[in-house]
Amino acid sequence: MRRPAPLPAARENPDEKETPLRPVSRIRGRAEADAASEDLNDIDEASSGLEPEVQPTSARDVWRAARARRKALRAEIRRFTQRSRRRRIIWLSVIGAVLLLIGGSVAAAYSPLFAVQRITVVGATTLDPAAVEAALADQIGTPLALVRTSEVKAALLAFPLIETYALEAKPPNDLTVRIVERTPIGVIRSDAGYTLVDAAGVALATTTDQPPGQPLLDIDGGIDSRAFESTGLVIRSLPADVRAALTGVRASTADDVTLTLNSGLTVIWGSSDESALKGLTLAAAMAANPGAASIDVTSPHVAVIG
Repeated sequence: MRRPAPLPAARENPDEKETPLRPVSRIRGRAEADAASEDLNDIDEASSGLEPEVQPTSARDVWRAARARRKALRAEIRRFTQRSRRRRIIWLSVIGAVLLLIGGSVAAAYSPLFAVQRITVVGATTLDPAAVEAALADQIGTPLALVRTSEVKAALLAFPLIETYALEAKPPNDLTVRIVERTPIGVIRSDAGYTLVDAAGVALATTTDQPPGQPLLDIDGGIDSRAFESTGLVIRSLPADVRAALTGVRASTADDVTLTLNSGLTVIWGSSDESALKGLTLAAAMAANPGAASIDVTSPHVAVIG
């Protein structure tokens, strides 16, 4: 027979509250956690009071650091110096090549390698090209760059038929002279004979007999008058067939130019205004009236047949 458990002892102070009992395991775990927290706090307080250990720097370490710094500095200087030197070499090479090219070209242009050996005259129809080339023979052996326009002009003054000219150098040894000849419009009779003139009044040649195919000009006031200027414009605007048949031109003023053809036809032209249209009107009137004695084209829109 088991013995019953003893009753709890009576409280001395009836006002004192009874403290609940805790399980043994929970009390033991809380005590261990509090102890661990106190150990960590002790470690932190101990470690916070320690100073970091400083390793001493030796002279060898200083020497190594200085050497490494000098080595890095030399490498950096060498890199920039090589780049600058390379850039300088490139620029000097380019400038040298350009100067060499220019110098070589100038030296070659003024050397006998580019001297004139052949002169060709282009555009001469009335003139003899061989005569013009012979007049320019002094330029043979002259470097193309040294051919002077003034000397060529002086040589060509002996040919009044030349109105304009142009020089064209064809390296290495050819010089081409392109000329434009003056177009004669007729002859003026004087005591010296028959003087061939162009529309500007330049005397091209003087002969004792009238040149074939050149009309006789009878102009009041001579080559310096407005009548002569108007005559020149009219003759240069004539159709080719009418120009070939022209035997005489008479003008007292700039507004009354009159033409005479080898068929005996008289053409009253008037002024040089609308000469192109007048030429078309004249051609049509001549084709429609082959036996006419005169044709008046003063008004280019209406031809008057006489």
